[in-house]
Amino acid sequence: MKAPAPTPDAQSSAPSPLGALSQLVQEALDAGASLRRLGEGAVDPETGESISWQYFQKLVKNPPASPPDPVQMRALAAALGKPYRRIQEATAKQWLQYEATELSGYDSEVRIIVGHLAGKSKAELMQWRMMIEAAERAQREADE
Repeated sequence: MKAPAPTPDAQSSAPSPLGALSQLVQEALDAGASLRRLGEGAVDPETGESISWQYFQKLVKNPPASPPDPVQMRALAAALGKPYRRIQEATAKQWLQYEATELSGYDSEVRIIVGHLAGKSKAELMQWRMMIEAAERAQREADE
């Protein structure tokens, strides 16, 4: 079983001093979007609440100490044209230094997300390896 290749915006060719969410905003600006246009599109589809263009400017120039809440993340997703999950991942990476990889190849009822295993004990690494191997065996048997 292999993890899917990262989407083109999930990884940049050169390291950036910006956090992951700030980098998504900067990429939109680099592609020709204006701060005002981003602000106009930043409407949460669930609540109708919006965020201002100044919030985008803050994200790039001087990111706030606290992460955006779910309403703000949905508005950011709408403005940037990204899936909500992508905004959640970038937020978690920027504010919590948390990264995870979702393994593919399962039906819609099964999702496996592996938190990066740095700092895990040998026993924890062994446990993860055994779970992944068991899942791969089950997948092969189901395919037969």
